[in-house]
Amino acid sequence: MTKNILITGLPGCGKTTLIKEIIKVINFEKVGFFTEEIRGKGERVGFKIITLSGKEGILAHKDLITPYKVSKYFVSIENLENIGVIEIEKGILLKNCLIVIDEIGKMELFSVKFKKVVIDAFESKNKLLATILYKPNPFCDALKQRKDTKIYTLERTNFNRIKEEILYTLTL
Repeated sequence: MTKNILITGLPGCGKTTLIKEIIKVINFEKVGFFTEEIRGKGERVGFKIITLSGKEGILAHKDLITPYKVSKYFVSIENLENIGVIEIEKGILLKNCLIVIDEIGKMELFSVKFKKVVIDAFESKNKLLATILYKPNPFCDALKQRKDTKIYTLERTNFNRIKEEILYTLTL
């Protein structure tokens, strides 16, 4: 049985938008987080992490100073762990909820705590809906190969079909 759903695809294909649309229409408990761009002076300057319960913080920003960097963005492992990881841990403890993780990507994979809680979420009894890095990565590839996991590769042309398939799967 599929209990873990992963959405992958090239940057900008609509993964976060799809997650937001799905969580708006499902009517059972959901716990987790999504990411959003931070824009300044007409350009992207970073990313926020926002939990479904309303907590938020800076996940990455070009003006942060940390040892962790992806492209021009410095990553706040502290905010990821104090906001995102704690939210996922709450979801693992609940019964019959959907754990939402947007995303399992380069920035998040700097955190050992994040990787551990992701594995715990996959192993939990709850359903999981996550976006995941498109490019090869040993940690992500292992998640994609799990027998209890279905992967959808999102493109702009298949957005609605994939949305309907995921909604159907989540209500089984």
